[in-house]
Amino acid sequence: MFIDDAAMPAASPAGRVFFPRRDLDRILWLYGRMVAAGELRDYAIDGLSDRAVFSMYRRASEHPLYQVELRPALARRQGAYALLGAQGQVLKRGQDLAGVLAVIERKLLKLADEN
Repeated sequence: MFIDDAAMPAASPAGRVFFPRRDLDRILWLYGRMVAAGELRDYAIDGLSDRAVFSMYRRASEHPLYQVELRPALARRQGAYALLGAQGQVLKRGQDLAGVLAVIERKLLKLADEN
C-alpha cells in the first residue's frame, strides 16, 4: 500500500517499472557501505515491464549475491519489495523497503563487529 505519489514506483512511457528516487537512494547507500566493507564490487539495475530489480554482485562474472525487487502488482498481497538470495530464494518480502533491507544491514553489522 503506497501512501503518496512520491512513494509510487515510477513507470516510464515504455511501460517499464523503476524504483522511486527515495528507494534507489536507500539501496545505493546500503550498496556503498557493502562496497566499503569489501563484500560487493558491482551492481546492475533492470527496469522490466512487471518489476524493477537491483542486483548486487561480489564479482561481475558471478551470479548476483542479492537482488532487491519491486513488484507493484504484489503490493496489496505479499508486499511490493522482496530481497532474493544468490540461489533465487526469497530472504524477505514486505511493504517497506527498510524492513526488507534490514537483512543485509544485519549482515553488515556482523562484519563490522568481526573487524
